[in-house]
Parts: sequence; structure tokens; C-alpha cells
Amino acid sequence: MPLYYVRTFAPWILLAVVSGWDDRAGAVTGLVAAALLLADDLRRGHRAGSLILEISATVFMASLTALAFSAPDSALLNYGASMAIGWLALTAWATVLIGRPFTEGVARRDVSAEIAATDLFKQITRTIAIVWSCGFTAVAILLAYIQHAAPGNTLLLVTAKIAGFTLPAVFTARYPAIAQRRHLTEAGIDATP
Repeated sequence: MPLYYVRTFAPWILLAVVSGWDDRAGAVTGLVAAALLLADDLRRGHRAGSLILEISATVFMASLTALAFSAPDSALLNYGASMAIGWLALTAWATVLIGRPFTEGVARRDVSAEIAATDLFKQITRTIAIVWSCGFTAVAILLAYIQHAAPGNTLLLVTAKIAGFTLPAVFTARYPAIAQRRHLTEAGIDATP
């Protein structure tokens, strides 16, 4: 699962790094990376339901590329980092609100159909999606503030981005086992390892 997130967020990371030198190059780099990853996943037979973030990344990068080339002096480009994370927040919240958390499609790759059909699996993936959604939202707001108040503070921008991805990733790695133990305990089954 951690490798999935590194791969999935690669276009966003490339966008952030390359945009530090040039907004247009960053947008194009992010778009190319997103499109290549999406095409590779589709070629490997992954269903659209498990590619929500990849599809969303491609749409965002295409929109940002269009903006960067059509209005290279737009003030919006000064807020690229917060817009990118804000887009991820909107995507994540939308999947939670429609009852199809983006994390469910991803987690289905690693479990049987029987496990994926359980209420526990759905509760775990929904909780993880909510944590990512909250993390994205908080970081987008923080980045917007930093980009407005201290746009040259690269260390602060990078620290906020790293924290915004690391904390939900750690939660994602640990929460399923915690939820499973709690579920077994509530069912009266000894959950000690």
C-alpha cells in the first residue's frame, strides 16, 4: 500500500518540484506523469473505481497546464501547491460523500471479494478516506496561507507538504490492524497476537 501512494502521488511531487523553476514545465511534467501512470494502470486491467486519484490527477494537471499556457501571468499560479492539494481534498471528499471512498477501490486490489463485501472492510476504507480528506483539506488551507504570507519560505512549504502526506500515510498503514483487533474483541474473539 505505501508503494501505491508513492506511485500515485508522483505526478503531484513532480509538479511541486519542477514548478519551483517554471510553472509551465511543472504543469506539463505533472500531466505527462499522470497520463502515463493512468495509461499503465488501465493497460494492467485496473478498474476505474480503483483509479480515482489517478483520473483526478490527470484532469487537474490538464487544467493546470491549460492555465499555465493560456494565462502564464495569472495570480492563481502563485497558489499552485495549495490548488493541487485542494483538488485532492475535493476529490477525496467527493468520493466519501457519494459513498465510494477512493480508498475502497485501492484496498480491493489486496483482498478477496468476500472480505471487500464486509461491513468492516467498508468502515475501514471509509475512515481512512476521511483521514486523507481531512489531511488534504488542512494542508491546502495551510499552504494557501503560507503562499500568501511567506511565499519564499520553501522550508515551511515543503514541511507542510511532507506532514500532510506522512500523517495520513502512517494512519493508513496502522489503522486496519487496529480496527480488526477492535472488531474481534467486540465479537468476543481473543485478538492477541
